[in-house]
Amino acid sequence: MTATESIVRQSAPDARSGRLRARGEGQHSPRTWVARVLAWAVLAFFVVFFILPIVWLLLAPTKTPRQLLLDNPFSFGGFDTLAANWDALMTFQNGIVWVWMGNATLYAGVALVITLVVSIPAGYALALVEFRFRSLLLMVTLVVMLIPNTALVLPVFLELSAVGLVGTPWSVILPFSFFPFGVYLTYIYFSTAVSRDLLNAARIDGAGEFRVFAQVAMPLATPVIALVGFFNLVANWNNYFLPFVMVPGRKSPIQVGLAELLSNVPLFNPTSSGSVTIDLPVLAMATIISVAPVLVIFLFSQRFLVSGLTAGGTKE
Repeated sequence: MTATESIVRQSAPDARSGRLRARGEGQHSPRTWVARVLAWAVLAFFVVFFILPIVWLLLAPTKTPRQLLLDNPFSFGGFDTLAANWDALMTFQNGIVWVWMGNATLYAGVALVITLVVSIPAGYALALVEFRFRSLLLMVTLVVMLIPNTALVLPVFLELSAVGLVGTPWSVILPFSFFPFGVYLTYIYFSTAVSRDLLNAARIDGAGEFRVFAQVAMPLATPVIALVGFFNLVANWNNYFLPFVMVPGRKSPIQVGLAELLSNVPLFNPTSSGSVTIDLPVLAMATIISVAPVLVIFLFSQRFLVSGLTAGGTKE
């Protein structure tokens, strides 16, 4: 062993220990501590802002109206009170809450099927098929995405009124099925996450365009199908203004029904004191019922949703 090699070997552990000391000093530097404090502060803010209201909402149906206003906001009331509030909600207009839930399921479900049947092939064609006016259609899709849905309610109402569909389920289902954001998501996915060489290989083997889409592209598009479906379902389920205008009364979905329940709470509407009244704990229970289906779907589909959100992040 030469003298140079000996010096290098002796200095290597010293260099490694120096790097470790520098790394350890960096972990305890003032800048690192400030970053950690800020991170914990932001996390605490989001916990207070988002989690605590949800906890309060889950505990509210277990209390009486007096307990809800005077007791600890995060205390548990009782199972007897929970059962009483449930009975009060079920007896309101002979259990109309389930009619509202059924309407919301019908409107959102049928619109979801139509959206997937239209959006997925449209996004595939815009991304991977060459045809005339392709760029124009993509530009129109992007422009329509920027228009607020509430701005379209009046012209849609006039159009559906002209063909006699106002007051029918189709007056809600058809506008719900119009989902340009789903077309754009599908376009981004097929443009970035699906190999053109794979599709061209299928075409060389003699497969037609429909067969390439159905047997090659569709199996690869499961993440984006789940993503488009979830976004469309949540948007349709939570839509209030359009169903309020199109299908009033017993044909309303649950979101419009919640507004009717709210109008029967004396605290928010003093004129309701002479009619059937709804207590705040009962309204809280109805709110939980209205969000439960979307929450369950999210819990069972989050793996596909994460895949869909990250699939377009790489370029072939």
